[in-house]
Amino acid sequence: MPEYRAKLLNSLNQILNKSPSARIFLAGRLHIRDEVERHLAGRVVAVSITPTKDDIVRFLRVKLEEDITPDAMDKSLEEDIINIIPETVSEM
Repeated sequence: MPEYRAKLLNSLNQILNKSPSARIFLAGRLHIRDEVERHLAGRVVAVSITPTKDDIVRFLRVKLEEDITPDAMDKSLEEDIINIIPETVSEM
């Protein structure tokens, strides 16, 4: 949640100040990177990871298999989800 992000990053900065050999791994969306770099200046190594279309399809298939109400969806809707969402996400 954005309202807690600055407080969390300040706390992480304090931890790094008191324990300089500590390492912290953060994962987040791209729009958060600038904020992380600002709060943890000089201590950030950023690596961008972009999912492939296959990654997204695999994720969707797993989520669809975990569906607790499988009868609520027909095959056509499932195919639309598998075909449309990966295209939309890859355009972002």
